[in-house]
Amino acid sequence: ANFKNYFVAYFDKPFAMQHAWHDSVLTANDLEFTTDHAGAVVGFATNKGEKVHIKMASSFISFEQAELNLKREIGNDGFDAVKQKAKNAWNAEMKKVMVEGGSEAQIKTFYSCLYRVLMFPRKFHEINANNQTVHYSPYNGTVLPGFMYTDNGFWDTFRSAIPFFTLMYPTLNAQIMEGLVNAYKESGFLPEWASPGHRDCMIGSNSASLIADSYIKGIRGYDINTLYEAVLKNTDHAGAVSSVGRFGHEYYNELGYVPYDVKINENAARTLEYAYADFCILQLAKSLKRPESEIALFTKRNQNFRNLFDPQTKLMRGKNKAGDFQKPFNPFKWGDAFTEGNSWHYTWSVFHDVDGLASLMGGREAFAQKLDSVFILPPVFDESYYGFVIHEIREMQIMNMGQYAHGNQPIQHMPYLYNYAGQPWKSQYWIRQIMDKLYQPTPDGYCGDEDNGQTSAWYVFSALGFYPVCPGTTQYVVGSPLFKRATMTFENGKKLTINAPENSDKNVYVKQLVFNGKPHTQNFVEHHAIQQGGSLNFTMSPTPNQSRGTEVSSFPYSFSRK
Repeated sequence: ANFKNYFVAYFDKPFAMQHAWHDSVLTANDLEFTTDHAGAVVGFATNKGEKVHIKMASSFISFEQAELNLKREIGNDGFDAVKQKAKNAWNAEMKKVMVEGGSEAQIKTFYSCLYRVLMFPRKFHEINANNQTVHYSPYNGTVLPGFMYTDNGFWDTFRSAIPFFTLMYPTLNAQIMEGLVNAYKESGFLPEWASPGHRDCMIGSNSASLIADSYIKGIRGYDINTLYEAVLKNTDHAGAVSSVGRFGHEYYNELGYVPYDVKINENAARTLEYAYADFCILQLAKSLKRPESEIALFTKRNQNFRNLFDPQTKLMRGKNKAGDFQKPFNPFKWGDAFTEGNSWHYTWSVFHDVDGLASLMGGREAFAQKLDSVFILPPVFDESYYGFVIHEIREMQIMNMGQYAHGNQPIQHMPYLYNYAGQPWKSQYWIRQIMDKLYQPTPDGYCGDEDNGQTSAWYVFSALGFYPVCPGTTQYVVGSPLFKRATMTFENGKKLTINAPENSDKNVYVKQLVFNGKPHTQNFVEHHAIQQGGSLNFTMSPTPNQSRGTEVSSFPYSFSRK
């Protein structure tokens, strides 16, 4: 590893015995070793029931910094005082989103999920003796000024975990962006799976989504020009590990897709994720008033998802360099052309142009029928690419919602897509089914991969009644709120109250929506509007309202719909 973890520990009782060990050898006299594997053993003379307290702090910079961190964060406080401070700190975060009018299990589940969302990304910077923000760089091994965050997989968290910070924690979001600036300057690439430096894990170019979502939603205070330079570099460079930059960019840029016959696995998934990233770059290019040539380039490239759409099966499918679809083709085969999923999962990864995808399928009605099929099909699978049944496959079977695999990230936005087809009531039904059946406050009550808060963020957003289907735009797509009342307190001090007084296990359909006293017929709400606070009032019903949200003017954003 290219980093160290320093720590200091203080005990409130003297040692009765003390030993050191190294390389599996316990020593009697020597208490200090410098080696790869060393440790200490201490013992105490205690009475029955007596407790020994330890104060500990760590640092990625030095022992001295660890000591400073301990003095700042704990000081002279005892165990009970530190426990209360931790409780107060978490309560301060939890009360920013207050929910009422649900069952005890629903409330426990909501706050358990909110807690998990707030666990990552990990803060990797510290405050030095001069009260300056500094960080140990896992990229070049030096201590440098500025913010740094780590332990985050953007393949997962771009979907809704980081957008939650964009909505509720814009100052933190700006710090995360500045951390990305530092990572790029120190390593030459944006991280995609920081752990703590570049980890060769997952695919995509999803840092572009985080950056576009932050900037398009009005967050400032970081070097956007350097970040734009970084996302541009990603489009025609690959790093030392395949998760950094764009693996297969030379094929993608020339052919409009990554072929399956050039020894690049997960090629169809890469193509779809690169196309969405190109949309995010386009959003930035327009906002930054970049040259028309750049705007034209990414206007074209964000449509590359079309190159893998098979008109016969109406699913996404790998292609070879010659332009022929992969044969044989099994849409239930996990892996291979896709990442931790199959074609039924990845076909919907066109976040920015759902209308364009619907057109390829034959129109909105055909699109809605294809969405229906996901839940109707049996949970069959082909695991031959892996050679064994990976846990994500087993979780899909256990969940028993057809081919819908909520335990992993690629398809989690899919239930919201009925809103783009004029059938929002189906979104409302399935969102509530997923919340009710796949999340519980029990040891076995979590449906699969948490992945740095993403699966929890899906629940938090969905329980509030909306979800960021396409980060990089300013819209949240409406679903079905879980509670009778929720109050969100934004960083600007404004409050949004979400009321659904008729809500119940049966009343899952939105009969009417009123925003700040005016009827709201759109299937989405705007970021800047809700951040100004007010009230979002849902009238809930046991029967679907099949006239609300059916007009094209009410549909969420799609690139192809001008």
